[in-house]
Amino acid sequence: MEYDKDKVDEMVLALLYLTMFDEDQYGARAWKSHDWDTMDRLHAKGYISDPKSKAKSVAMTEEGAKRARELFEKHFRSGGASVSGKLRGDGEHVESR
Repeated sequence: MEYDKDKVDEMVLALLYLTMFDEDQYGARAWKSHDWDTMDRLHAKGYISDPKSKAKSVAMTEEGAKRARELFEKHFRSGGASVSGKLRGDGEHVESR
């Protein structure tokens, strides 16, 4: 099956926003249970750390975390409100204060 790999990369990056945590001055982390080839391409593009490790998460670069949020809002936002806050470890959204 032929498909647009850049579009898949964008969607996976946007979905990484759903699993981002530990966001701080060094970036953020996100769970890496996505297609390996896509994760390798996102690493090559500088959005995430090398996914080839024993860790169950990847580090998001500052650019990657920003782009993930933009793409998530672009493709999944409903009602026009901006996404704010973070997700808890259990996937529940927590509003920023």
